[in-house]
Amino acid sequence: MDWRDQYKSKLCTAAESVRHIKSGDAVVLAHCVGEPPALVAAMAANAAQYENVEIKHMVSLGPGAYAAPGMEKHFRVNPLFASANTRGAIAERRGDFTPAFFHEVPKLFREGKLRADVLLLQVSPPDEHGYVSLGPSVDYTLQAISSAKTVIAQVNAHTPFTYGDGIVHISAFDYLVEADSPIYEIQPPKIGDVERAIGEHCAALVENGSTLQLGIGAIPDAVMLFLKDKKDLGIHSEMISDGTLELFEAGVITGAKKSMNKKRMTVTFLMGTKKLYDFAHRNPAVEVRPVDYVNHPITISKQYKMVAINSAIEVDLMGQVNAESMGLRQFSGVGGQVDFMRGVAMGEGGKAVIAMPSVTVKKDGSVIPKIVPFLEHGSAITTSRNDVDYVVTEYGAALLKAQSLRQRAKNLIAVAHPAHRDLLREEFEKRFGEKL
Repeated sequence: MDWRDQYKSKLCTAAESVRHIKSGDAVVLAHCVGEPPALVAAMAANAAQYENVEIKHMVSLGPGAYAAPGMEKHFRVNPLFASANTRGAIAERRGDFTPAFFHEVPKLFREGKLRADVLLLQVSPPDEHGYVSLGPSVDYTLQAISSAKTVIAQVNAHTPFTYGDGIVHISAFDYLVEADSPIYEIQPPKIGDVERAIGEHCAALVENGSTLQLGIGAIPDAVMLFLKDKKDLGIHSEMISDGTLELFEAGVITGAKKSMNKKRMTVTFLMGTKKLYDFAHRNPAVEVRPVDYVNHPITISKQYKMVAINSAIEVDLMGQVNAESMGLRQFSGVGGQVDFMRGVAMGEGGKAVIAMPSVTVKKDGSVIPKIVPFLEHGSAITTSRNDVDYVVTEYGAALLKAQSLRQRAKNLIAVAHPAHRDLLREEFEKRFGEKL
């Protein structure tokens, strides 16, 4: 059968497609920008037909109507990363949370440890040979296509056709829904004086020829501001956002010194604005590959001078990092932080960095220190004290790797907010029997 005939035979409406979801099914949503708005909206609208449908995903940028109060009879969320749309359901016990390293998620689907009855995803229109692209999100989505019993794809003209491993023939899908809608965007954040200071301290740790892993937000974008005098930087990162484009266009990011995947920016997903997605569309300089390749610590370890910059909610005086919870309240997830911190440690010439403001300023104006004597009771230890090379705040970079508990505590106190250093010094004296 010609692929065009095959394509037409799979076409249906969004409402028709989600009738193939059954009560008790585990429904996997494609990750982040790959989430299909038309299919998820149709599923939520059809809620009355379901009971106890489990919803799995990592970062979700959609409205999350399935997680709203009153939906618990029909849907139970069980994400591997708590997003804004699922935190309430988890906290109110209308949902669950499953911890997992990002690089292991495809394996968990492959081995059946994570159930995948139905996959909802978004793809580009097919090319002349009947192949579509997973666009900005290959990560665990590629494996979920193979693992799920039923695969439903929204064909969206706004989805960029990206190169790498996410090019799939239409024969892989059970149902296709043509629905063009803008894909989710994240606007560039405002960079303040604190973020600029952190960015400058982080940039000082980056040598010419280094390969970078950066996340999204004001701090990663601020780091980029201070890398303009560097040469031949590379990208091997869980993701990139708009902040990367200026350095690439200026010739700072060339990938020429990368140990693997030279001259290409290697990521597992994209998250930014339309400018980023347009840049990635049919651009050989960007390759989007599965997370069990990109984020695998062994892959990361093979990149010489790999610099991984991640953030945290709090760090204690031993260097233990909580990047995902506020006490017992799940705020986000492990994501790829540990994947990269461990990969850097396994390699040569790299640096694993935790970068964060010295305090969190809440909406009511109150201030909470981020360098603390002890992690908040019930908080997860995301990254162990053995995995961090530096903790960076606006007050400088604290070296932790190969430092004694006494010395790393001194170094951390030196980059804590001045208003909180006396409390930290008191704890230091109790713990080590000397004054600072």
